[in-house]
Amino acid sequence: MSIVKKNSIQTFFARIVPHRLWVQAAFLLVWLDPLAIRMHTVCGPVFHCYACPLATFACPIGVIAQFGALHLIPFMAIGTLVLVGALLGSLICGWVCPFGFLQDLAARVPTPRLTIPRWMGWGRYVVLLGTVVAIPLFFGEGHALFICRICPAGGIEKAVPDMVAAGITGQPIPWVNPIKGAIIVAFVASIFFTIRPWCRVLCPLGAIFAFFNRFSVFSMQLNEGHCTKCGRCSTLCSYGVEPHLDPNGLNCIRCLECTKCGPGALQSGTVFNAESNPQAKPQTTVQP
Repeated sequence: MSIVKKNSIQTFFARIVPHRLWVQAAFLLVWLDPLAIRMHTVCGPVFHCYACPLATFACPIGVIAQFGALHLIPFMAIGTLVLVGALLGSLICGWVCPFGFLQDLAARVPTPRLTIPRWMGWGRYVVLLGTVVAIPLFFGEGHALFICRICPAGGIEKAVPDMVAAGITGQPIPWVNPIKGAIIVAFVASIFFTIRPWCRVLCPLGAIFAFFNRFSVFSMQLNEGHCTKCGRCSTLCSYGVEPHLDPNGLNCIRCLECTKCGPGALQSGTVFNAESNPQAKPQTTVQP
């Protein structure tokens, strides 16, 4: 069987894919800020509540929602997401996001796993258009379904620590509202029985980056001349994606595990590599 010749990008990722969890852990040094060097006027490209005592940057989703409630356009937040999305797509989700890292850690607990249908990925766009855009625009941030009022990241990173701290010091406990409390409990329970449930079903930021997968500079490519249709790439994928059918699909978080397939038919690269290699297909079918 012939071996696919790898370019520098493919060689780099081939070396670090086995260590993805450590790369995610290293990025915590960027998003968590124990030295209290706060930069909340700058949006990070990840799902991480700015109200967290250790948050370095502002959450882009929270900024978009809060500006929407004020009927203002958050040019910096939108520009950050467009720039990062156009360059990397959902590679951010698979390698950089701290909330995704939390779910990946929970996935290492040996428990039975439930399968999430691919069509449920459209739920991310419902959350994005509903709780991040429409509700802030028409009802303001006081609405019960305003994203920051129900966000599990805000609950786990801010609300729960505040309740614990108040209980330890004997102060009145600032209980979360029932909706947010139920979401936190459901999220914590689900991450031990499904793989990245928030990222795959509800994350509005993931919806934005997934949209860019089709045409971001970084891309996944299928060399059909080396694909044996063995299905190993689908087995390697924990997120219900069929990489050999849709290497840049909306459900892909670009963890790059599929690049471990024996023939090496699936590889990471750029749109420029795809143009120079007629056998490298960046996408084939459209799936949610």
